[in-house]
Amino acid sequence: MNRVTITVLSTFLSAIAMNSHLLAEESSASNFSPYATTSGDKRVLWGDTHLHTTLSLDARAFGVELDQEDAYRFARGEEIESTHGLRVKLSRPLDFLVVSDHSDAMGTMSEIIAGNKKFMSNEMVANWNKRLNSTTGDEQLKARMDVMTALTQGSAPDMLYDRAFFSDIWGNVVKTADAYNEPGRFTAIIGYEWTSSPQGNNLHRNVLYRDGAERAGQVLPQTTLENTDPRNLWKWMAEYEAKTGGQVLALAHNGNISNGLMFPESTTETGEPMTADYVEARARWEPLYEVTQIKGDGETHPFLSKNDEFADYETWQQANFAGTAKTKEMLPFEYARAALRRGLTLEKSLGTNPYQFGLVGSTDSHTALATGEENNFFGKMSYMEPSAQRAAGRLSKVGDFIVLGSQMTASGYAAVWAEDNTREAIFDAMMRKETYATTGPRMTVRFDAKLGEQSVPMGGTLTSSQKSAPTFMVSALKDPIGANLDRIQVVKGWLNEDGSTDEKVFDVAWSGKRTLSRKGKLPAVGNTVDVSSATYSNSIGATQLSVEWQDPDFNASQDAFYYVRVLEIPTPRWTAYDAVRFDLEMDKDVPMVTQERAYTSPIWYQVK
Repeated sequence: MNRVTITVLSTFLSAIAMNSHLLAEESSASNFSPYATTSGDKRVLWGDTHLHTTLSLDARAFGVELDQEDAYRFARGEEIESTHGLRVKLSRPLDFLVVSDHSDAMGTMSEIIAGNKKFMSNEMVANWNKRLNSTTGDEQLKARMDVMTALTQGSAPDMLYDRAFFSDIWGNVVKTADAYNEPGRFTAIIGYEWTSSPQGNNLHRNVLYRDGAERAGQVLPQTTLENTDPRNLWKWMAEYEAKTGGQVLALAHNGNISNGLMFPESTTETGEPMTADYVEARARWEPLYEVTQIKGDGETHPFLSKNDEFADYETWQQANFAGTAKTKEMLPFEYARAALRRGLTLEKSLGTNPYQFGLVGSTDSHTALATGEENNFFGKMSYMEPSAQRAAGRLSKVGDFIVLGSQMTASGYAAVWAEDNTREAIFDAMMRKETYATTGPRMTVRFDAKLGEQSVPMGGTLTSSQKSAPTFMVSALKDPIGANLDRIQVVKGWLNEDGSTDEKVFDVAWSGKRTLSRKGKLPAVGNTVDVSSATYSNSIGATQLSVEWQDPDFNASQDAFYYVRVLEIPTPRWTAYDAVRFDLEMDKDVPMVTQERAYTSPIWYQVK
């Protein structure tokens, strides 16, 4: 090595030493990289709060053989086989999952079919086992219905309601959830579905735990065999928290099948006068509502929102579970937007808003497969997995009402703004109502508001006696592998001086060079869908939309709520994908195009 080389090398090493010292001093003061420390920052986590496995009475009765472990493995991104042997995998893993098997008769149908020796000593149960395993077609269906009817009406043999059996099942449920819970990577939230259906009216709630097996395993889930009143569930929740020191929340779903009972106004679900105690308890225990899922969309109905051209989305409006026909008088008590409006009036009269809830979407799939995407939809029950027959086949028949497979909705997912992917962080975000629902796409949506010194995210409340209007900050980013965005809308509801309520939908940001009409309506974005090939083009729409917006009709003396609805451009519906895959010609009444969307939790404005 010559002298020049040695001199250069010496100078270079000296510079490294000097710069290393300076870098050390700099790094001790702050992190240069903006990504080095992210603790405390919120990010969107995607999940399903409503999924059933073989432990659910109805899911097992109608064929599903996949269990909790299959559900968790699938949700975290693994490829598995469906009940009917189809290979299935998500486009992207979910961040969290709630396996919410029905608490009523949890695990019982599986044991009857399997021939549990303890149960086979009973002649009736042994006969069920024989019919379920040796018959086919209508005879097997009748056997399944006989078992389900007996178990849900409390007329099955006493041994099937044995608490020791239930305790064993629940113990395995919570232990399995713990085994698949990986803080920071994948969260397995313990939960169950409380299945109240008086006279066939759907009053179901999903119960979610902040806790692990150590606490959740101490108390058996509440069933509805003794009492179908939601107040009985809320009492159980209070007792659980008092005994264990843990935390639980509930979210109601499927108001569209409650036949007017989901969001009562003057009387409760059981016909008693609405009281301050009722509204306080409901507000305390039910911070969320499942606004979209496989049995239809629950935001609003065209009869209730006549000036909203996007109101009639995946509407289910035939009957309840018992086949009792729907009437228009029931509709105001079944949909989220109408409930949010009603909550404003109840708060004035009873002191608490029982419907100040945040919004989530989920699947309610009874296949153990949390599939919410149109091109990867595996149906409600295992017999509605992808096939050439499922769209034209019957999903269900109750009385004179038939629900066709084509009416299933490939929806949805729950989005949560949380600091970390853990049970605690996700649960706390849900309690804050910092959540939103989508019908399947994973678009990123922010919704914040500021008024003076106050600043709140979605789910928050602004209080003021000032005359200035809040400023709302809204942004939406398309699903990275999905469709472009059509528009952002703000949906407002408010309380008039006479106690009545109103609503209005504002288009606040949109793609392209469209302009609002004199009536404030925005032209359609267009449609690139080719139904014959089940394809579309992102040649229209926007990848990102954002706006700062103030309500032009703001009245500082009126209580109000605001939530955001984000619409994608039109895309093929799952029925279009089925038509191409199985070379089908769908009935002309079957919808083949959809316009998917997101709904944020509201922000409330309250007059001091």
